[in-house]
Amino acid sequence: MRPVLRRAAIGLLAWLAAAPLGAAEKDQLDKLRTRIERLRGEIVGAEESRAEAREELRESELAISVANRSLRELSTKRDGAHGELRRLAEQKRAIEGEIASRREPLGRLLLTRYLHGEPGALRVLASGDDPNRVARELHYVGYVSRAQAGLIESLRSGLERLREVEARTRSAVAELAAIESEQRAERKQLLAQQAERRSVLARVSGQIRAQRRQVKSLERDQARMTRLVEELTRVIAATPVTPARRNERVPEPGSGAGRAFSRLRGSLHLPVRGELSNRFGTPRSDGGPKWKGLFIRAVAGQEVRAVAAGRVVYAEWMRGFGNLLILDHGEGYLTIYGNNEAVLKGVGDAVRAGDTVATVGASGGNAESGLYFEIRHRGQAFDPLKWVSIK
Repeated sequence: MRPVLRRAAIGLLAWLAAAPLGAAEKDQLDKLRTRIERLRGEIVGAEESRAEAREELRESELAISVANRSLRELSTKRDGAHGELRRLAEQKRAIEGEIASRREPLGRLLLTRYLHGEPGALRVLASGDDPNRVARELHYVGYVSRAQAGLIESLRSGLERLREVEARTRSAVAELAAIESEQRAERKQLLAQQAERRSVLARVSGQIRAQRRQVKSLERDQARMTRLVEELTRVIAATPVTPARRNERVPEPGSGAGRAFSRLRGSLHLPVRGELSNRFGTPRSDGGPKWKGLFIRAVAGQEVRAVAAGRVVYAEWMRGFGNLLILDHGEGYLTIYGNNEAVLKGVGDAVRAGDTVATVGASGGNAESGLYFEIRHRGQAFDPLKWVSIK
């Protein structure tokens, strides 16, 4: 049960207990007490259900992150298989051209052998011609036979190479078909996980709406609960209203290479393009601690880029932040990327400025898609807008 609601319920009971009661009033008090106790029990039950829903949401979003990463890897494999097919096709065309070029000289040699007759050597020796001419004829017949055998062997070798290429081509096609089948299965699993995620979010939202309706009912029964409304009104009134700004620049690959993070102040770019809805140091609408970073509204699936080179030190689901990624840039500087749909890097991975490290989402129970971003130095958060350039 929330602390504010608990204090309000206790105050309501104390106020009711202090009032002078008749029989009718006592009956009404008993009914109110029963309603309050029932409400307290429902709120406790709702909190337990919400904790279970958060755990289900965590598992679903982690599975979606893994599936998204697997799809990207399958896409890379598919591109590689297509490249292999193109290379094999070129090799096949080259071998076919070589075989075609052998056919014409082979035909000429076969014709020559036919004209000499069978067996050519005996016919030459029996002719009674000049011995030198006989020797030349015998040498020519031997040359023709050897050349014929060599060309036939070359042709056979070419055909065998062609068969090997065709077999490798078929193997590559089969591998590609298997990859595409695996990709379709992964996509189907991803869609199912997304549907599960929507169901979890809808259930959690319904529980929260029901809890709020019960709280409002209690507020109507007791005027003292208006103090909570007044406090919320003061917080909202104290929140500065400034025109929304948009970020249109993201880190370029390799930007700031070789420079210490502390020297990048003023030259960094935010990780995604989008609208800045919450800023560092402003109060939260729910009365919680002030914002320690920025929330950038962005379309789900948009690439999240590293603002500077570093190494992944955290890549896990965290309550309130969803799929969370933290980069260590040295000198005690960390950058934090929260509420991602998918985390594309693992702990220990080295990244360059501008590398895609995640995709935008609404994990952690967010009502809207976007990226939560912080910069910290030795554990202390500070305003990212003092370090970035926004266009």
